[in-house]
Amino acid sequence: MERTTTRRQFFSQSLAGLGTAALSSLLSEDLRGQEESSGLPGLPHFPARAKRVIYLFQYGGPSQIDLFDPKPQLARMQGSELPGSVRMGQRLTTMTAAQSSFPVASSIFRFSQHGQSGAWLSELLPYTARVADDICFVRSLYTEQINHDPGITFFQTGFQLAGRPSIGSWIAYGLGTENKDLPAFIVMTSKGGKLGDQPLADRLWGSGFLPTRYQGVKFRSGADPVLYLSNPEGFSTKARRRYLDDLADLNKAKLEEAGDPEIATRIAQYEMAFRMQASVPELTDLSTEPEETFELYGPDSRKPGTFAANCLLARRLAERGVRFIQLFHRGWDQHAKLPEQIRVQCRATDQPSAALVADLKRRGLLDDTLVVWGGEFGRTVYCQGRLTETDYGRDHHPRCFTIWMAGGGIKPGITYGATDDFSYNITENPVHVHDLHATILHCLGIDHKRLTYKFQGRRFRLTDVRGEVVKDILKA
Repeated sequence: MERTTTRRQFFSQSLAGLGTAALSSLLSEDLRGQEESSGLPGLPHFPARAKRVIYLFQYGGPSQIDLFDPKPQLARMQGSELPGSVRMGQRLTTMTAAQSSFPVASSIFRFSQHGQSGAWLSELLPYTARVADDICFVRSLYTEQINHDPGITFFQTGFQLAGRPSIGSWIAYGLGTENKDLPAFIVMTSKGGKLGDQPLADRLWGSGFLPTRYQGVKFRSGADPVLYLSNPEGFSTKARRRYLDDLADLNKAKLEEAGDPEIATRIAQYEMAFRMQASVPELTDLSTEPEETFELYGPDSRKPGTFAANCLLARRLAERGVRFIQLFHRGWDQHAKLPEQIRVQCRATDQPSAALVADLKRRGLLDDTLVVWGGEFGRTVYCQGRLTETDYGRDHHPRCFTIWMAGGGIKPGITYGATDDFSYNITENPVHVHDLHATILHCLGIDHKRLTYKFQGRRFRLTDVRGEVVKDILKA
């Protein structure tokens, strides 16, 4: 009897027949990689200063002109029209494009210098001021994106459109993790103020075209930080182990038949989830932390899901060898009532951010942990909406804004880059998003041009086709 074979069956069977040995090797390497927590062969490319990254992403665009970049001379220009020679026809968002006037709004907050470095900081950041000598402030960051979604996507993936791997996924792919019982890439979210409900898509910590085992794992607040991790009532750990063994056998059979590498990922991730049933409860149990730790991070550190609690968990994750830890804090999008709303944000984030740096330092972890703080862009010097003596709003501003970095091979106690008298254009040492990414990878011992992945016939990288390491902010 003549047997007909469909096109799909032909390719599936051919792959199974020709590639069984290769797939078996792939599976064993994938599982062995999970067990040994290894990254790519040959990485790091050179000696690394940092072993891990904690990225404190402030979603919404913190106002550099009210926090880090003082322009006292603007008080004399309060309410006057922003000169056209400064704006130079810059693209505007739809929120201010229809404004007939662009009045200068100087910051109402006082600035002063701190530490031996003399770093200038707003009165809104008293705790950050205490660790100023441990921080490198970069005032000259710029981006190509002016709206939130492409802006944050650009920072996370090096590209403004969704679909590429996030920075945490690239690092997990290249370096793996130092702890086989926890993922290499963990994400936590929090929100503050009236603007804390900005959309935050899970794709921002996705693996894009990399295997899905490298995507970020989101920890939630509450009794179950990871969904579906706990066994159902009446289902024992021993029963779970037998279930996973049987499931692995079925998946291995399907892998040999279909040749889909994602099946190998699925097997490995089931095993990771099983190990996390023991590691995650221990991680999130803060009962062993002394009282002085909670005093350091602030009262919110006892409240699961807050930025302070997440900063404390970030330190515990760093201690346990997690490679990339990212905290997203929403609520910085102050188009109106900025003075009121930015106070709320700083009360929620200033103390725990500084505490994290101080805590890592006293535990000997700051030298090999890179901490990054910043958002997707800054805010305009001109006012959005009605300007009064005590109130104003600011629109998105991609042309210059401030981030800070600490530890992990970064020079402490310096301020890098400068802006014009309006904090509108960069006058010294511009740093592009790709340059920031290249520098982060460099601190981890990775040449950003050599960490690539072939997809659809082309080798991709986090920094696309550009990016230069900012050597001036690195320790010798």
